[in-house]
Amino acid sequence: MAGLLIPEAVAYAGLAHLPAVNALTATMTGLVIYAIFGGSRFAIVAPTSSTATLVAAAVLSMPGTAGLENSAAYLQALMALVLLAGCVLGLLAWARQGQLSAFVSRPVLRGFAFALALTIVVKQLPDALGFALPPEMASDPFHILLFTTTHAHHWHLLSIAVAVAAGALVIMLKRYPALPASMLVMALAIAAAYLLDLKSWGVQEVGVLARPNFQLRFPELPLNEWLRAGELAFGLVVLIFAESWGSMRTQALIHGDTLNANKELMVLGGCNMAAALLQGMPVGAGFSATSANAVAGAQSRWAGVAALAVIAGALAIALPALHLLPRPVLAIAVISALWHAMSPGPLTTVWRMNRDRLLIVGSVVAVLVLGVLYGMLVAIALSLAAALKRFSQPVVHELGELGSSRNFVVLDDHTAAALVPGLLIVRPEEPLFFASAERVVTDIMRAANSRASARSVILSLEESADLDSTAAECLLELHTRLQDKGQHLVLARVKQPVRELLASLDPDALGKSDNMFWSVADAVESSISRQKTKANST
Repeated sequence: MAGLLIPEAVAYAGLAHLPAVNALTATMTGLVIYAIFGGSRFAIVAPTSSTATLVAAAVLSMPGTAGLENSAAYLQALMALVLLAGCVLGLLAWARQGQLSAFVSRPVLRGFAFALALTIVVKQLPDALGFALPPEMASDPFHILLFTTTHAHHWHLLSIAVAVAAGALVIMLKRYPALPASMLVMALAIAAAYLLDLKSWGVQEVGVLARPNFQLRFPELPLNEWLRAGELAFGLVVLIFAESWGSMRTQALIHGDTLNANKELMVLGGCNMAAALLQGMPVGAGFSATSANAVAGAQSRWAGVAALAVIAGALAIALPALHLLPRPVLAIAVISALWHAMSPGPLTTVWRMNRDRLLIVGSVVAVLVLGVLYGMLVAIALSLAAALKRFSQPVVHELGELGSSRNFVVLDDHTAAALVPGLLIVRPEEPLFFASAERVVTDIMRAANSRASARSVILSLEESADLDSTAAECLLELHTRLQDKGQHLVLARVKQPVRELLASLDPDALGKSDNMFWSVADAVESSISRQKTKANST
C-alpha cells in the first residue's frame, strides 16, 4: 500500500497545486485517524484525484486566490475550505444525515468520475510531452487538447521518450499485482535522472520536497473569503462522502461487513479537519486505494497504520532524492492511477439498462464543459432533480383482490385480481410529501369521479412513513371533497407517526381509529361492514 500511496500523494499534490509535503501530511493524518476511529477494515483515507482537482478548482474561483496557485494565500484558502468541509461532515453526522449520500445517484457519480479522469489525464499531456501551456490559455480539456495537438513543434522529444519508457514499464509491471508498479518506476526514474543528468537535457524535475512537520495552524482569511469558502465547501462535502461511502460500502457488501453511515461521516469529517489544521489537503476513501487494500489481503484497519510506518521510513530515507523525479514520469503516474476510472464499462452497464441515460450524459458533459467545480454542482443538481421528478410524479395504482386470499394487488399487473364491489382501492407508489401530495389527490379524485358506484375510497399509505404539513392538509382536503360527493375515505397500511398526526389534526373524522387500518384487507372488511350497516338502517 505504501508503494501506491507515495506516488499517488506526489501526483495528487500536483493536481491540487500544492507541494507534495501537503499531500504526504494529509495521507499520514488520514491513515492514523481512520485506523483509530473508522469502521471499515479496507478503507484507505488519503488524498484522492477527485477531491484534489475539485478543491483546486474551488479555491481558484475565490476572489483572493484567482491565478495565485502555490501561493501562501492559495494555501490558506485551501486549508479553510477543507476545514469547513470537515466541519460540515461532522455536523451532518451529528444530525444523523448519513443517508444523504444516496441523493447523488450512481449514474451521476460514475459520469462525474469518468469525465474527471478524462479531464485530469488531458491536463497531464503537457508534462508528459515536455512543454508548458501559455498562462493565459483556458484550462478546460478541449482547449488543452487542441493546443497540444496543434503545437507539436513545442514537444520535447527526450521528455516524450522518458514518458513512453515509464508508461511501458508501468504496463509491464502491472502484470504482477504484488509489485508497486508506479513506485518502482518512480524509483528507477529518479536513479536515471541522477545518473544521466536528465535535467541538463531539458527534462523538467518536480523540485525540492519538504518534510511533513505536522504543525497546527488555523487558516487566516478575511471574513468575506471565509463566507465564500463556506459556499464552495458544499460540493467538496458531497464528493468526499459520496466517493468514500461508495468505496467503503462496496467492500463491505463483498466481505459481509456492516457499516454505520453516520459514524463514517463523522470520522471523515475529523480526518479532514485534522488534515486542514496540519496543513494537509482533503482526504477520502478513494476507490483505487481501498480496492487495492482489500486485494492486498487487509484484515483490519491497522493495515493502514502498517502502510503509514513504511511511508514514514521511506520518507526518512528517500525524501531528499524525490526532487529528481522527472515531471513526465509523474504525469505517467497520474495517468496510471486514473486509468481504471477512464474505463467506459460502468457507464455502458447503466446505458444497457435503458435507465438514467440523461443523468450519465449530463454529468459527463457538465464536467467537460463547465469544469470540475461547476460540473460537480450540476451533477448534484441532476441527481436532486431526478429524485424530485420521481417523487413529484407518483403513479397511483388501483388495487383488486386476488381470489379470496386477502391479498390486494395492482389490477393492471394481475389479470386474476378483481374489483371489490362498492369500493375504490388505490395506492400511490411514492411517499406523500409536499411535491407529490396534490397530484395524488387529483388522481384519486379523478378515479373516484369515474367510479360513482364506489361508496368508499380506500387509500393505502404503505409508502409513507410520515407526512409533512402539505401532505397532511391534502389528505384532510381529500376526505372533505369525497364526503361532499357522498363517498367515504378510509386509510390503510397507516404507520404510527401518520396515525398520531391525523389523530391530533382531525380526531373526530379522518383521524378516528375506525378510519385507519393496519392492512388493506381490514380496511376492506370495515368498509363493506359499514356499507351494509348503512343499507340496513335505511
